[in-house]
Amino acid sequence: MNGIKQSALCALAIVSLAGCGGMTTQERNTAIGAGVGGVAGSVLTGGSALGTIGGAAVGGVIGNEVSKERR
Repeated sequence: MNGIKQSALCALAIVSLAGCGGMTTQERNTAIGAGVGGVAGSVLTGGSALGTIGGAAVGGVIGNEVSKERR
């Protein structure tokens, strides 16, 4: 059963990454920031849903702001 779960997870990851092909740098950095922030929020709050969502929101904002064009 573990082999089936691992294969399904791998297929899901490949399909998810394929959807990022047409993203701009800012969109990609926003998505990466949200992912990293969500994981960090979950770890820091012991798996709390609110911590995960909050971390994803903060990470997404940071990723978005970091990649904005300087004027």
